[in-house]
Amino acid sequence: MEEKIITEGKYRYIEVGEGTPIIILHGLMGGLSNFHGVMDYFPKKGYKVLVPELPIYDMPIIRTNVKNFAKFLERFIEFKGLKDVILLGNSLGGHIGLLHTKLYPKMVKALVITGSSGLYESAMGDGYPKRGDYEFIKKKAQDVFYDPKVATKEIVDEVYATVNDRMKLVKTLAIAKSAIRHNMSKDLPKMKTPTCIIWGENDTVTPPNVAKEFHELLPDSELFWIEKCGHAPMMEHPQEFNTLFDAWLQKRKF
Repeated sequence: MEEKIITEGKYRYIEVGEGTPIIILHGLMGGLSNFHGVMDYFPKKGYKVLVPELPIYDMPIIRTNVKNFAKFLERFIEFKGLKDVILLGNSLGGHIGLLHTKLYPKMVKALVITGSSGLYESAMGDGYPKRGDYEFIKKKAQDVFYDPKVATKEIVDEVYATVNDRMKLVKTLAIAKSAIRHNMSKDLPKMKTPTCIIWGENDTVTPPNVAKEFHELLPDSELFWIEKCGHAPMMEHPQEFNTLFDAWLQKRKF
């Protein structure tokens, strides 16, 4: 199923289905296609799934930070006239979801984070990114997953193009620094929003102890593990991810 990207005002997004809104927040190097499994599954279960294209590379450098992405998300929610939303974020998207929930708690009914930043950032790794070195970028992309085959040539080419675009590279590094500055360890204990944490047991970008810390700090959270899985469970094990997410939603009557 190839979803159509809607362009409306200053927003580009995918919208599928009707019902309780689930807003998907992609990561720094992740595109809208990373969530095909979720987009296919949840509209059949009575949810409206929306995937806004985050303005990762579109804001002025001085405004390229996690807080402004959270504010962008709030403007999108208002633009669409939504309320009681469920936010689902991977990697940087999880961090944006967490910060948005802290800033606008009344708008968010529930939060789902997977491989989220916000407590620990190693996404830049050792000397990453190296411009011009395709094999290095390919290895970095493969390291995101437990099964390196998930990093298709299309995914590697996209990351390679990003790090070889000087302005995109500068903004990528600005976002990485912003993520480190916006550490949320002191905020999480005050956040009462029900939170589902789904994590890959073999995540090397945000290792398993990060998931445990999120679970300990967030007052109303549940933690679920997926075996043989890296940093993007919804891509690597879409069926298992959807089953865990769906069961949690039904249990909490969302």
